[in-house]
Amino acid sequence: MLYFSKFRIILISLFTLIFVYLTSSNFIKFDDNWIDKKINLGLDLQGGSYLLLEIDNQPVIVQKLQNTVSILRKYFKDNNIFFKNLRIIEDESIVFEIENNQIEQIKSLLEDKNGNINPYYSQYKSYQFDLLISDNQFQLDFSKFGLIELKNSSLNQALEIVRRRIDEVGTNEPNIVKRGNDRILVELPGLDDPMRVKNLLGKTANLTFRFVTENSEETFGSEKLPFEDGSDEVIVSKRIVLSGDNLLDAKPKMDNQTNQTVVSFTLDRVGAKRFGKATTSGIGKRLAIVLDGKIISAPVIQDAIVGGSGIITGNFTFQSATDLALLLRSGALPAPLNIIEERTVGPGLGQDSIDAGIFALIIGFVLVIIFMLLKYKIFGLIANITLILNLFILVGLLTLFEATLTLPGIAGIILTVGMAVDANVLIFERIKEESIGEKNQIIAFDNGYERSKTAVIDANITTLIAAIILFLMGSGPIKGFSVTLGVGIFTTLFSVYFIARLLTSIYVIKNKNKEKLI
Repeated sequence: MLYFSKFRIILISLFTLIFVYLTSSNFIKFDDNWIDKKINLGLDLQGGSYLLLEIDNQPVIVQKLQNTVSILRKYFKDNNIFFKNLRIIEDESIVFEIENNQIEQIKSLLEDKNGNINPYYSQYKSYQFDLLISDNQFQLDFSKFGLIELKNSSLNQALEIVRRRIDEVGTNEPNIVKRGNDRILVELPGLDDPMRVKNLLGKTANLTFRFVTENSEETFGSEKLPFEDGSDEVIVSKRIVLSGDNLLDAKPKMDNQTNQTVVSFTLDRVGAKRFGKATTSGIGKRLAIVLDGKIISAPVIQDAIVGGSGIITGNFTFQSATDLALLLRSGALPAPLNIIEERTVGPGLGQDSIDAGIFALIIGFVLVIIFMLLKYKIFGLIANITLILNLFILVGLLTLFEATLTLPGIAGIILTVGMAVDANVLIFERIKEESIGEKNQIIAFDNGYERSKTAVIDANITTLIAAIILFLMGSGPIKGFSVTLGVGIFTTLFSVYFIARLLTSIYVIKNKNKEKLI
């Protein structure tokens, strides 16, 4: 019925006013800002950087194989099992040979579902390693699901560390998400220094402290590493005195004695004990501080450092010292990250996109308003008022959820204008048909709204299905378009069947005695 109770009128009015307020808060700063929410502008509107990172899992795979070899060697020695030729081949498999009388024991060990050497994944019904036995030779290869678990684990760890590094930089509203099983998408709206972020994300930040050896050539227990500035190379021990895992905190500071920028660090209890022991026995030796395979500095140990803190010296600017401290605080990546796609949008281009989108919306909106006024007169005015309120409710909903608005999102809003007008046209044309054989104007209008409902809802449901499919199957900009389109469908149905119908009922009831209203 066209009749609306006072309660429904108040409810509709209150609902509409709330979303008008939310929308207005994006453009006008209220002193009583009791809902502190705003729409976030996407990368294509406010400018910034887009980076697609790919994780190189090969070092993770090799590290896992090396750890498994160490665990096997220790188990064999502890249990007096004779083995030989325990090694990794082609960075893919572990092979070893066992005495014939101990084959069943080792087979049971590797097929134990509760064991630690070859974990069993009950959800996949698969072990981490596939076991192949030929005579007395064993071969362990990563299973399909073992690789999946390893890659997922390294990706999740890398994602968390990337998020920590970005948060430390202080970027506004970053978007950091997984893409597939080996990629991370990073969107940084409003970023004014993309090169710094690229450098931070491109470093693994694997920090180690090792002693410089006196040897002139590399041996089994040592390796030659270059200095970061490329000035020299020295041979350092492969034995790690301390790693970045033992760091509690790191920050840049000025050394009052040398007036140089350094990075001070604090160690946990285990790290402090190790560092104290190493520096006590290593007085007079050089201790190399190695980051990602390059030596930052290699100072001579003058005194034992037993307080659990120290400094890293080098040719640092304050910015480079800040970045190094940031990397150390956030932790080392499990594997290197490679930037495979990069886009930078300037704020000027983003503003041009906003201006173009708003201009297109205004042109379309004005043409629709003119058409509706010429075609339906007073009811066209009602439809236009409803259209404006529909946009306010749509933007208000996006504001409430603090959605990120992109250029395709603006296109979705423009399309919503067309969908809303389409619903009003269907209803008004149906009312015209009902008015031909019905003298009672109230009944004619009520029948028009009721009998056009099926066509209006069908049209919007089919569009909603398309929007849902776009959201589920699409990515990035496509999702933004589908979200605004989908939300716009619901706001359109509300505005047509509540706001427009309320305004129409007020006018029709007051003018029910006129011979022709539409």
